[in-house]
Parts: sequence; C-alpha cells; structure tokens
Amino acid sequence: MKQSILSLKKVGFQTSKQTILEEITFEVQEGEVITLTGPSGSGKSTILKLIGSLFTPTQGTISYKGEDLEKINPMNYRKEVSYFFQNAALFDRTVKDNLEFPFTIRDQEIDEEKIKAYLEKVELSDGYYDKPVTELSGGEKQRIALIRNLMFEPRVLLLDEITSSLDAKNRSIILRMLDDLNKKNQVTIIKVTHDEAEISNSSRVIKIRNGRMEDSNDE
Repeated sequence: MKQSILSLKKVGFQTSKQTILEEITFEVQEGEVITLTGPSGSGKSTILKLIGSLFTPTQGTISYKGEDLEKINPMNYRKEVSYFFQNAALFDRTVKDNLEFPFTIRDQEIDEEKIKAYLEKVELSDGYYDKPVTELSGGEKQRIALIRNLMFEPRVLLLDEITSSLDAKNRSIILRMLDDLNKKNQVTIIKVTHDEAEISNSSRVIKIRNGRMEDSNDE
C-alpha cells in the first residue's frame, strides 16, 4: 500500500489585500500524479508554491512524510521536493554551468557521464554541453532546466504549466520523460495544466475555484 508523502490540512493563504486560498485539504500518496485544475486566478499555482515552500501558509499546515513543513530545513526539503516553473530560467553562460550546479551545491564531484546521459534522455547531443545558453531555443532551455532539476532525482515534482508554451516535439519529449520517472521510479507529480491529454493521464484531479476545492475525482 502506498504511503502518504504530503498532507495539506485546512491550508489558507492571504495577503493584506485579498484571500487567495481557503480550507485546502488533501493527502498525496507516494507515486501519485495529481493535476490541479480550475479557472485562471483560482489559486492553483499558489498551492504549488506553498507545497514548494516558496510561500508560507497563513492558515493550516503542510506536512511532508509526517513532519510539519515549517520544521524542515528548506534546503534539504527542496532537494526532495522540486518546483519547476512555467518558463524556467537558465543562469551563467553555458549549459555546462547549469548542469554542474546540482553537484556543486551538494559538494559532490561533477559526473560528466551522468550529465551527458541526461542530455541524451531529452534528445540533446553531447555538443550541447558547452553551448552558451543564449543560443538555445525556448524548448531547449526548458529541457535543460528540467534535467538540471532531475540530476539528483527528487521524491516530488511540482510542475507549473511547464509545457504550455512548447511546441509538440518539445512537449512530447518532456512528457515522456516525466511519465517514465513516475512509472519506473515512483516520483510523485503534482502539476497545474490545462492540457486535456495531461489531465486524462492523472491518477487524480483536484478542482480549485475561487480559492477553494470544488471536488476531487479518483480514477
């Protein structure tokens, strides 16, 4: 039986001007693929940011593996729960700079073979290793950013409409890799998407409207 890896209990989030989320409660089982759906501005991305510890709830609690998120070291948590932006940014000068970064922050020796194997997984040749990031297309940047996040595989991936601006080829490459991670390695995925094919491949859909859960559907 799969174990609960994340738990949200009566989570709310408000700013000085408005209430964005109220009474968000759900459990996430290890290996699930959960899609958050609902109208633009309903609070879906805010939920991802709260789970990713980019925001702090103003009400309720979020737990990871049974421990209150506020008590977990953020650096350690983000190594296991990885947030991936809609238009992920690359930094420094080259692809190499970006893909060596996960090794550097962990004080580990650079594994070029591992890096090149990941490049191959997203259908990019070894030649991309030393390529300036300014010479990459939008789809190539997204693929590089994704494998930077996956160089040390997280337990949970939080995906915020990461394929919405991609062409069919780049979308297919990324979705195939994510599907592989989930099915073979049991990586848990929580995502925001409006793509019907992605929604239909979810194990569960949670609908958000006006900052509240409308209902959830187990498939």
